[in-house]
Amino acid sequence: MEENKKPKFKNVLSFQIDTSKLIPASDEEKQQVSRMRESRTFFRDAMRRFVKNKVALVCSVIIILIILSVIILPMVWPYKYSQQLGIKDSDASYNNLAPFEYGATEKAKMEAGEFVFPHIFGTDSVGRDYFIRVVYGTRVSLGVGFFAALLVLIIGLVYGSISGYVGGKVDIVMMRVVDIIYSLPDMLMIILLSVVLNKVFEKSLTGVLANLGGNMISLFLVFGLLYWVGMARLIRGQILSLKNQEYILAAKSIGASSGRIIFKHLIPNCMSVIIITMALQIPSAIFTESFLSFLGLGVNAPMPSLGSLASAARGGIFSYPHRLLIPSLVIFLIVLSLNLIGDGLRDAFDPKLKK
Repeated sequence: MEENKKPKFKNVLSFQIDTSKLIPASDEEKQQVSRMRESRTFFRDAMRRFVKNKVALVCSVIIILIILSVIILPMVWPYKYSQQLGIKDSDASYNNLAPFEYGATEKAKMEAGEFVFPHIFGTDSVGRDYFIRVVYGTRVSLGVGFFAALLVLIIGLVYGSISGYVGGKVDIVMMRVVDIIYSLPDMLMIILLSVVLNKVFEKSLTGVLANLGGNMISLFLVFGLLYWVGMARLIRGQILSLKNQEYILAAKSIGASSGRIIFKHLIPNCMSVIIITMALQIPSAIFTESFLSFLGLGVNAPMPSLGSLASAARGGIFSYPHRLLIPSLVIFLIVLSLNLIGDGLRDAFDPKLKK
């Protein structure tokens, strides 16, 4: 009776594979396996969808070309952004040159057979090459945009992560601080800080900070004090939706610290939202800087920015319309391209659009 109680499939469950009975795969089967889709990560899959978006891809190429231009061209261009041509010889023929026109001395050199770099966009009212000033203005505007977006990212990421992960009363207090900051008028704060900092740092700033001036420093401070709240709210929402997942509970169970959980598990899973928000924050910062420079609250002269170039061109808008048109088109191109890149990233990282 005891023998009958033994499992009937004991021999079947304990069998060994006989390798002599294995048959090599045919060429057709090998080709079928090779045609199978390769495994891809979420980020790599999103980048494939982004590349298929032709509009976003063309805008990315435009932004890359602009960045390379503002880095390389000042190194090879013979004119400086603050150089007043003809001032040593009191030659006023360099003032207000039209595109591809030359001053009197340059015409003499050309007649003698010497090569002279053209003034592609002409010169301004004091004889400075307008092309290199547009290049430097683009560099300043892009630098402000990327630096401000990075500042917003760092502050908002740390603040929002702590608020969302800790939760409870800490989250309530931190979010009330965000609500208070959100209610402050940013433009009024920029104007007030500009006036105060210009008085405080009028003689103490040196080097690059002196060229930027108190207005730009106040702009950075306002971005650091006010503009991070949107990023903090977004990160907090993502952390709240992720912190109760199973892999977070597993990390807690093996003794992982809160900092490790935030920076190794939570933030990497929020990376798609962070990238999209960064891509949309940069054009907003560039437009804000250009607007403030247009009002005279930007960089100190003679350092140009796209907004200050457009502001200076208002006086000769009918005589020299290209001076206003060129920086305005550059601002339009940069802001439009970055916004379309942000839209492309948003579509690429949206799991609902994944086929």
